[in-house]
Amino acid sequence: THESASDPDARLYRKGNTGAQLSYQAHVLMEHRSGLVRAACVTQASGHGERDAALAMLGSLRGRRRRTLAADKGYDTADFVAGCRAMGITPHVAQNTSHRRSAIDGRTTRHAGYAISLRTRAWIETHFGWLKAAAGMRQVKQRGLTKVEALFQLAMAASNLVRLPKLIAAGAA
Repeated sequence: THESASDPDARLYRKGNTGAQLSYQAHVLMEHRSGLVRAACVTQASGHGERDAALAMLGSLRGRRRRTLAADKGYDTADFVAGCRAMGITPHVAQNTSHRRSAIDGRTTRHAGYAISLRTRAWIETHFGWLKAAAGMRQVKQRGLTKVEALFQLAMAASNLVRLPKLIAAGAA
């Protein structure tokens, strides 16, 4: 009864206090300093898909520098924090202390970089806002996970191209 006849890959998902809709989940990994998208993917909607996709995208990144990850309180789970630490990534995740104990402890929150990361994590919304307003992806017209993901990755690449002139101008100043 909850399977789409036109798109069998879509799943029912409820966000906030709204009704469930057939949808996908889009995930983006953004670089802290420049605000450019480093990785993007689309998954079937699920309650733990965001955390699983984030760990998969983090595992695909290269580099040996110390790395941090800024994320909202939906990522404040023991398994996600442990997964980040196992990859050598410091999770700067907003603490979710409503009705439970946070997986982020004082070792992380006492550093100045933690507060900076929490402020910069809001930049990710600019990519999603551009995606809906300028790229016309409020509702996708493609069907199937593969096609939707290809369209989403193309749109994120375009979002980076839109951001590049500002970065180049800032670097020249």
